[in-house]
Amino acid sequence: MGEDGGPPVKRSLWMLALVVPLSAVAQGKDAKPAASAAPAASTAKVETGVNWEGQSLRATGSGAPDMKASNPAQARLGAERAAKMDAFRNLLEQAKGVQISAGRTVGDVLASDEIRGRVEGVIRGFKVVDKRYYSDGGVVMDVEVPLSALTSALTPATVPAIAVNTQGVRKYTGLVVDARGLGAKPVLAPRLLDGTGKAVYGAEALSADARKSAAVAAWYKSIDEAQKSALVGEKPLVVKAAQLQGTDLVLAEDELKKLSEANASFLAEGRVVIVTQ
Repeated sequence: MGEDGGPPVKRSLWMLALVVPLSAVAQGKDAKPAASAAPAASTAKVETGVNWEGQSLRATGSGAPDMKASNPAQARLGAERAAKMDAFRNLLEQAKGVQISAGRTVGDVLASDEIRGRVEGVIRGFKVVDKRYYSDGGVVMDVEVPLSALTSALTPATVPAIAVNTQGVRKYTGLVVDARGLGAKPVLAPRLLDGTGKAVYGAEALSADARKSAAVAAWYKSIDEAQKSALVGEKPLVVKAAQLQGTDLVLAEDELKKLSEANASFLAEGRVVIVTQ
């Protein structure tokens, strides 16, 4: 009898089924089983970390089969549960290093129990974008969380402190900020400032609806790709940043005038892309 009261022969058979690929059975006894590290499904793998263009945080989790399970199906479920727990831990570690603004990371603000609870809640709601099953019964899964959800957890919705001009004909579908040559680095909560240091755009300008689906800005390394981004639409307004203050971008007076005179409803929708190179 096995430890669980079941016949040891039956246990051995299903454990063997996890390790030996079906192809070996189909080809006969002379066929060579695939190595245990060979995936039995998709081999695609997402790049972990922050995808600033796609506005998502990505990680990978792995899990081994539960060898104490009574059958292969339960062993596989155990592997998936372990992979999800590992993915959560890895996402949280990735999130801690994400820069919010100058000298301030997500990890810095997790000392607050309230903020930590919101951030962990967002991360637990991750989306599984791919799974890879291995011949030894193990599972690896790629997961992601939208940056909009992370930003919302860090900056709860309030009455917008930054007024957005919504008057006049809507000529533009989004905003591209050309920050090339200034040394700007991607952050969760960038701001656009006027010459006096007053914010003309930032997280506080987003509408409650936009916070559910958009981050403050996407970040691109190519001006051409930025202008083609679906986020800013077919006719974005392009402005040049004149100066970098910490992680904030200062607009010159003539560039600020372009923005202030336009119907800038796109700002409240988070339709903003910043170009760094």
